[in-house]
Amino acid sequence: MKKQRPVNLDMTTIKLPPAGQASILHRITGVAMFFALLFVIYAWAVSLSSLEGYNSILQAMDAWYGKIILIGTISALLYHIIGGIRHAVMDMGHWEELDSGNLSAQIAMGLWVVISIALGVLLW
Repeated sequence: MKKQRPVNLDMTTIKLPPAGQASILHRITGVAMFFALLFVIYAWAVSLSSLEGYNSILQAMDAWYGKIILIGTISALLYHIIGGIRHAVMDMGHWEELDSGNLSAQIAMGLWVVISIALGVLLW
């Protein structure tokens, strides 16, 4: 039996609720942290190789692109932690209803934005 289902592949027309946005953002920050970890391991290895390597990493982190990488990496880690705490609370049976789940997602994303902006101001 073939079921005909509507297929919508235009991602610009899909409107996710806040809980869905928070879930996808949690996955995106997990992937971002994986790629950021490659840079962190490289920078760590170079900085430990010699004094020149340490100074080159120090200069790179002091440049505008280094600050963007640093802020992005820490920001991804922050959201992933905030989202992980939210998911842990949901695993304990709280915030499972539609309204409370959406509210907790909005609070998590809002908290992440505020902390990320403060972090950017502090590090820049």
